[in-house]
Amino acid sequence: MQRPTCRPAIESIVTAWALAMLCITAPAARGEAPPRPNILWLSCEDISPHLGCYGDPHAITPHVDQLAHEGVRYTHAFTTAGVCAPCRSGIITGLYQTTLGTHHMRCTATLPDFIKPFPVYLRRAGYYCTNKSKTDYQFKHPRETWDAAKGKKAHWRKRPNKDQPFFAVFNFTGCHESGIANLSKYRSVTSILTPGQRQDAAKLTTFPPYYPDTPVTREDWKRNYELITAMDAWVGDLIGQLKDDGLYENTIIFFWSDHGIGLPRAKRWLYDSGTHIPLIVRIPQQYRAAKGPAPNQGRPGSVTDQLVSSIDLGPTVLRLAGLDIPEHVQGQPFLGRDLGRPRKFVYGARDRMDERYDIIRMVRGKRFKYIRNYEPLKTFYQYMNTPEKGATMRELRRLHEKRKLSPEAEQFFAGRKPVEELYDCQADPHELNNLAADKNYHSRLVSMRAVHRKWVRETGDLGLVPEGIITERTRTLGNSYAILRQEGGKQINLLLSDMAAKASSGHKALSDLIEGFSATDAAVRYWAATGIGNVAFAKSAAVSATLKNKSRQVATRGLDDRSAAVRIASARALCHLGQPGPALPVLINELKTANQWERLQAAIVLDEIDEQARPVLEQMRVGLEYQQGFNSNGKYRVRVMNRALNELEGTNRKVN
Repeated sequence: MQRPTCRPAIESIVTAWALAMLCITAPAARGEAPPRPNILWLSCEDISPHLGCYGDPHAITPHVDQLAHEGVRYTHAFTTAGVCAPCRSGIITGLYQTTLGTHHMRCTATLPDFIKPFPVYLRRAGYYCTNKSKTDYQFKHPRETWDAAKGKKAHWRKRPNKDQPFFAVFNFTGCHESGIANLSKYRSVTSILTPGQRQDAAKLTTFPPYYPDTPVTREDWKRNYELITAMDAWVGDLIGQLKDDGLYENTIIFFWSDHGIGLPRAKRWLYDSGTHIPLIVRIPQQYRAAKGPAPNQGRPGSVTDQLVSSIDLGPTVLRLAGLDIPEHVQGQPFLGRDLGRPRKFVYGARDRMDERYDIIRMVRGKRFKYIRNYEPLKTFYQYMNTPEKGATMRELRRLHEKRKLSPEAEQFFAGRKPVEELYDCQADPHELNNLAADKNYHSRLVSMRAVHRKWVRETGDLGLVPEGIITERTRTLGNSYAILRQEGGKQINLLLSDMAAKASSGHKALSDLIEGFSATDAAVRYWAATGIGNVAFAKSAAVSATLKNKSRQVATRGLDDRSAAVRIASARALCHLGQPGPALPVLINELKTANQWERLQAAIVLDEIDEQARPVLEQMRVGLEYQQGFNSNGKYRVRVMNRALNELEGTNRKVN
């Protein structure tokens, strides 16, 4: 019997060693591109740029400051929403949440198969991708998105091949608004701080003028700083791990926040307090692009005012990894080779926040910001359960009731919002002086209004489609993205954006609104009915008796519309036209029988019409029985109905 030989095995080992050495030495020797970079994301929740490197005098953030010293600090980075899940859906796909149908807080959208989270493309190209452990995207992401997305396995150290490039995401949740509002969580997160890292609330000089300056609100402001210091220690630990593994000079590091500070008039809002975020990127020497429109990008200690949107983060990672960017992606890379023209504007959207709708859109240039309020008859501070639990919100309401708020704080309790807002963010960083009515800024207003309208049309703004209609059409089409992209969708999109704008344009648009009831698309008819209700609410003396009569006629016909959303909007219009009699039975019926989002819509109208709802008070109480057993989204209707009943009855029914 012939003895086996080990020669083939030895030859394989030698060959493998030679190939490995060639891979290591060839790029440097031949002047070729370096190996593909590792990419690390350090993301945190609910913080504005309250960091030392951004010039904040109270911040204690040595590790983030050092990262900025070694990298690039972006002064004009913004998220597409002032709240986590909608903007995270945009970050992971590179598309606006209003394009995807992920714009409402706590919704579940269905995406077409060709839209993938960008880590899918990285994994296909050989990257090891992990996320520890936030996957709050509002759609079911495919299994191929991550190699690991939970627990200890979600770490670059767990990749089976240590030479494999990685994309690793780590998320710090300790800065979340609950860390400010919840004393137990705040104490837990900040337990690592030394006495020297604690703040004196009375000495903080960065306190915003739109909050009352009291010990209660200063305590919240202090907690924010201390939570950020705890976050900074977390950053230092992960960077330390990277260095311990000998990967620091092979890894591009991004540090960013999902949106602004978790306090009223910031989180959920489109002011800079809610959308302006810190963004720092450290690029090791070997990965800095030396040619093209952005030479010397990544130069240590540099600062740039380039406009960056949160939907640009994913495309930038793909470009740095040397991958193509899918054509459907709306974000654009701001680092790497072959960059296009820098942005002139970034865009943002606010839609349903938990139990309350408020459709607002934003266009932000380097200096000026334009805001369009599509529902201006709603107050700034609608009553929402989650923010109402916070000490700052309670203090705002307490002092408002006592008429002791400053003018800067009191303006957000106005009964309605302006249709348009325009701010010079350089001269007015807190965005308190609305220039929309200033003749000196008229041309700026007109130009930014046009930019906004163009964005709405080009991106297919699903926020203008009532949520109940989105649910129905998604069931038919298979995904929400297709709603404004199906056959005939382009024309519907144009009509929809036009009618939605007219709905808040006042009595001069009333004839067009009446005509809008004849539209074939239910979403267009919804805005026509909403607009008639808005005009009636304003009680303009300029509206003729003939137009008032036509308004009542079309609103009455709208009670029998095929769409529940239109029926509810028509009932609202009739209530504001002084005819609640035929409207109330419709609202109660929809509250009991429509889909979950139209039930919420009906509840909101019953809350809005106040005393006109008193004749159906008993049915409203019974209506709660139809809602208590629903899933987590059902609690939103319960909250609104409880709020409406509390105000009508003068009680304090518990709002869960």
